[in-house]
Parts: sequence; structure tokens; C-alpha cells
Amino acid sequence: MPVLAGEALRKGYASPEGRLEVLRGLDLTVAAGEVVAVLGPSGSGKSTLLHLLAGLDRVDAGTVRWDGYVVDPAAPGLAARRAAHVGLVFQHHYLLAELNVLENVTLPGRIVGRRVDAEARELLAAMALGSRERATLQALSGGERQRVAVARALVLGPRVVLADEPTGSLDRANALAVYAVLRDTVRARGAALVIVTHDEALVADADRHVRLEEGRLQGHGVAVA
Repeated sequence: MPVLAGEALRKGYASPEGRLEVLRGLDLTVAAGEVVAVLGPSGSGKSTLLHLLAGLDRVDAGTVRWDGYVVDPAAPGLAARRAAHVGLVFQHHYLLAELNVLENVTLPGRIVGRRVDAEARELLAAMALGSRERATLQALSGGERQRVAVARALVLGPRVVLADEPTGSLDRANALAVYAVLRDTVRARGAALVIVTHDEALVADADRHVRLEEGRLQGHGVAVA
């Protein structure tokens, strides 16, 4: 059973010119341990796809499944289930300025009632931030803040990580470092990574590249050599 599946996904929005169909019967399945890169031009619906897969938005038609569980954004308890199953990383880190590094990373654990200090410290050490756990966000560089956001996404041991342009605001060196941390940690844990990016070279070693065009994925199921 795939850790993540989107089946016949459709999503559209009203516009001044009429209804805009963004996703048109899209299918995607992701296996444990797999890194899938979703490519496509700006405005093609890549972020919309990730929001549907994360259960942050409701599909117009189709089904999203996490390990077979049918995702309904209106279902009671979905937020807790999401926290356990899905890690989210965005282009902008969305860390809380009033919390220090360790507090930001352990925040998901506090939300679901789990102590994850040891897991947080292990992740921070792996990301060369072990000495910065008490630092404020203001003391960190942009690349360091994004690594903190990655650690926060991984701290509960999710089965799949969804990353939406996580390196889009970083210079090349930091972009490579953040992607490497995401890729290596997910693979080491036997989890899966779906990363949306416009930077095809960054994700050259992904297990699969798929391209979102005209509301559907092209190249789905084709392994990258």
C-alpha cells in the first residue's frame, strides 16, 4: 500500500473569466522510501496539489489517501492524524519568532501531547545546528532557519514529507544543503518525500520526476535512471 495516493484529483477556482480548472483528474502514488520531484511552471497547480495531498484543502472530486486512510479536511481529528503522518515544509519557514530553535522544532510534539526533545536534538545535530538550540530566530541565517523548519517537519517521524519550494528563497549552497538534509533523512527513515520545485537540477537524483502540465502529471511511473 502506498504511503500517499491521490486518485483522479480535480480542483478548480472561480475567476473573472469563469471557472479555472487547475487539476483535471490527476493521479499520483508514492511508496515508502521514495523521493518524487514535481516540476512545472509557476501557476501550473503544484502548490494546489500539495495542499490537497496534505488535507489542507478539499478536492472537488477524487480521493486522497494516507496509508489507505481517506482524507477529509472536515473530519474530526484530521489535524492530529496529519501531524503523525505528514510533515510539511514551505518556501517560507513559518517559524514562531517568540520561540527559540529547540522550542520551534518541538512545537508539533507539544500540539499532539508528545515529548520529542530527544528527537529534536538529534535532528538539529544532524543539520549542524546542535549548538544553536537555544538561539533566537533573529540570530540565524536564512538557510539555518529553513533547516530548523525541516527539523520541525521531521520531528514526529512522519511517513511522508511534502515540501513546497523549500529552497526557493535560498542561495545555491544553502539550497543544496537543505535539500540534502530532507532527502537523506527521509530515505534513512524509510519515509517518502514529495518535493515541488522549479529547480530541476536541484532534484536530479530524485527517484522520479513528474511534470504538472494542463492539470495532469506527465511522466508518472517513469523511474529516473
